[in-house]
Amino acid sequence: MYRRESSKTVESRLLEPRRFIQIVSGPRQTGKTTAVKQALQSACVSSRYATADGLVVPPASWLESEWSQARDLARVNGRAILVLDEIQKIKGWADLVKRHWDEDSWNDVPLLVVLTGSSSLLLQKGYSESLAGRYEVIRSGHWSLTEMETAFGYSMEDYLLFGGYPGGAALKDDEGRWLEYMRDSIIEATLSRDVLQMEEIRKPALLRNLFILGVQYSAQELSYRKMLGQLDDKGNTATLAHYLELLSQAGLLTGLQKHGAKNINSRASSPRLLAYDPALMSAIWSEARERLLGIPDNRGHLVESAVGARLLARKDRERFEVYWWRDGDKEVDFVLKKGDALIALEVKSGRVKPADGMTEFRKLHPHALPMVVGDVNTPVETFLRDEVHLFE
Repeated sequence: MYRRESSKTVESRLLEPRRFIQIVSGPRQTGKTTAVKQALQSACVSSRYATADGLVVPPASWLESEWSQARDLARVNGRAILVLDEIQKIKGWADLVKRHWDEDSWNDVPLLVVLTGSSSLLLQKGYSESLAGRYEVIRSGHWSLTEMETAFGYSMEDYLLFGGYPGGAALKDDEGRWLEYMRDSIIEATLSRDVLQMEEIRKPALLRNLFILGVQYSAQELSYRKMLGQLDDKGNTATLAHYLELLSQAGLLTGLQKHGAKNINSRASSPRLLAYDPALMSAIWSEARERLLGIPDNRGHLVESAVGARLLARKDRERFEVYWWRDGDKEVDFVLKKGDALIALEVKSGRVKPADGMTEFRKLHPHALPMVVGDVNTPVETFLRDEVHLFE
C-alpha cells in the first residue's frame, strides 16, 4: 500500500520523546486515518487505537476509559501511543484532552497522543481554543499527481478530472458512481457535518449556493457584487466573505485576494475563486469526460484550477502566501509571496485569456521572479507532481 510523507512524519514524531499532542488534520477523504495506522504499524510501539465513529453521541466517559487503558499500557511497557479518531464527535473534547494531557505531564506518564478526525473545521476550532502550546499539526492535504499516479496509476487527464481524493480512485471508470461518491461522501458530508455544525449559519442555502457558484468559477475573478447578483440574495459582502472563509477552512473553496488590494470585503473587491481540488469542479459541472477535456476553455479552467490547488496544498508546508493580480486588462494568474520574495506565476492552459500582465507586474515589482507553468521549461504535468521548486 502506498505511504504518504504525512504518515512518515507521524511515525518520526511518535519515536521522539513526548513533547506535544500530534494532530493529523486535513480535508475529508484524504487518507488521515490510513496514514496514522501505517505509522503505528511501522513505529513498533505499544499502542491503542480508538474511534468515536460508531458512537452516535460519544460520552465523555468513553474518552476517560480509553485514556485510562492507554495509561496502563504506557506504565506496563514504559511507553505507549493513544490514537483518538473522530475525536471531534465528543462534546467538549478539547478540554477533556487538555486535562488528561496535563495530568500525564505532571505525573510523567510516557503516553504519546495522536488526534484525528474527518472534520478539520471542528478539530481546528477545538485545538486552537483549548490546547494552545500543547500540539503540533501534521497536515494531510489533497494528493498530488505523483501520489495518485504511484498509488493508482493516474494519468494527468485522470488527475484533472478526478483530482487528489484517493477514496474515489477505484470508482473513476464508473463516472456516475464516482459523482455520487464525491457529492455524498465529500461535498455534502463536508457542508452538512462540518461547515454547518461549526457555528450557526443564518443562511445555509446561501452558503451552499456560494460553494456551487465558486466551484463553477474556479480560477476566475468574481466580485462580491456579482456574486450577490448571481446568487439572487440581498445579503451583504461581509456575510459572503465569512462564508467563503468557512469553505476555505473546510478545504473546499477559497477566494484569493488581489496582491496589494485593500478593503477586501467591500462590494467592489474581486477575489479569484479557487477550488481546493479539480475533482470538485468535475463533480459540480457533471459534464462528460470528453466535454471537460476536449473543449479548450473547459480544459483550460481545469488546468488553471489544478495548478492553483497545488499551490494551496503547498503554501502552509512551504510557508508562502498566494494572491493574484490585475490592473486593467493586464493580469497575473498567481502571485506567491514569501517574506520579501515574489513569484509572478502564469499558467498557459490553452484557454484564451486577457493580455499578458507579467511584464507590467514586473515593472511594478522588478525583483519578482517570473514563472510560466505550461511552457517547455515547466510543463503542467511536472508542476502537478510538486516537482517544481518555488522559493530556494
